[in-house]
Amino acid sequence: MSYQARAAVLREYGGDVTIETIEVDEPADNEVLVRTAACGVCHSDLHFKQGAMPHFPVPTVMGHEAAGVVEKVGKNVRDLQPGDHVVACNTIYCGTCKQCLYGRPHLCLDRMGPAARRPKGSSPRLSANGEKLIPFTDLGGFAELMLLPERAVVKIDKDIPLDRAALIGCAILTGVGAALNTAKIEPGSRVAVFGCGGIGASIIQGARIAGAREIFAVDIVDSKLEQAKGFGATTTIDSSKTNPVSAIRDQCGGVDYAFDAVGSTDLLCKCFSSLGPRGTAVLVGAIPAGEKLEIEARGFLGGERSITGSMMGSNRFKLDVPYYLDLYRQGRLDLDSMISARRPLDELNDAFTVMEGGAALRTVITF
Repeated sequence: MSYQARAAVLREYGGDVTIETIEVDEPADNEVLVRTAACGVCHSDLHFKQGAMPHFPVPTVMGHEAAGVVEKVGKNVRDLQPGDHVVACNTIYCGTCKQCLYGRPHLCLDRMGPAARRPKGSSPRLSANGEKLIPFTDLGGFAELMLLPERAVVKIDKDIPLDRAALIGCAILTGVGAALNTAKIEPGSRVAVFGCGGIGASIIQGARIAGAREIFAVDIVDSKLEQAKGFGATTTIDSSKTNPVSAIRDQCGGVDYAFDAVGSTDLLCKCFSSLGPRGTAVLVGAIPAGEKLEIEARGFLGGERSITGSMMGSNRFKLDVPYYLDLYRQGRLDLDSMISARRPLDELNDAFTVMEGGAALRTVITF
């Protein structure tokens, strides 16, 4: 048995997505069929659409920041049942490799293994007219139905609106997690965030939750800088008019943590240059394949500065998702203001156009 669903399919890099009716297979033993309620539009989707992530093949059902309601479960699934509300996450883990056992499932060494993929020779999860379709990052959230591995979802309480819950699956896990899990910002620290879109706004909130004394928000869009104040930024810098590194160093001598929320070698260099002694620059944004970083080596020696990456906020999403939703309930994490627009699936290409223009904080496709 299979199910029909409307979905956004990308068939060639650089092209528009097409809204097609696809076939969704019956759940296998360890899979869950989810009726999608909402899926956020992330810069990673745009990077992939533009061809900057060629390690993901086409044709692809796009989308990865999704939440929905369980429709059906495979026979070996014990923790979920039809009617459950869930958030999807693409850091699917095996649970038995060295990294998983160390408590780092986001770095699972068997990420592409049986926990995430069907065995060779199996029928595809998604197809159209007999052609196999690849769900983007194993999720494929821009579709009315998602067929997901059990370890790609976490159950949430039903009091959380699903359009807000969807943001947890990428923007919040990545941004708040970069602040709390990867950098482990200490209370009283100074922080700079370069890029104040959905990820940057989440990092700012994470820094505020961690107790940062000063948070610099850097962007070139006035509306995003104004929104950054509401999320916790104490100082905003329009980098189209002011050198952000000079402004930061003039004000405090250098920050303890600086985050590149966009995925740009230029911004990562600026992050590094804005650090004080023993400061850490964190690459959070999805950087295009093949990009190289050039930094004067003495910058590492003088002041003992460092650079690190953050993979999806170093998340343990089965633990982090409920935690972040508790913060939302308590009014300490603002998900409501993160959503700049809600659009139907048919307007996904328009949402990408708005994102390219830099105006959107987070557009959510709702079903």
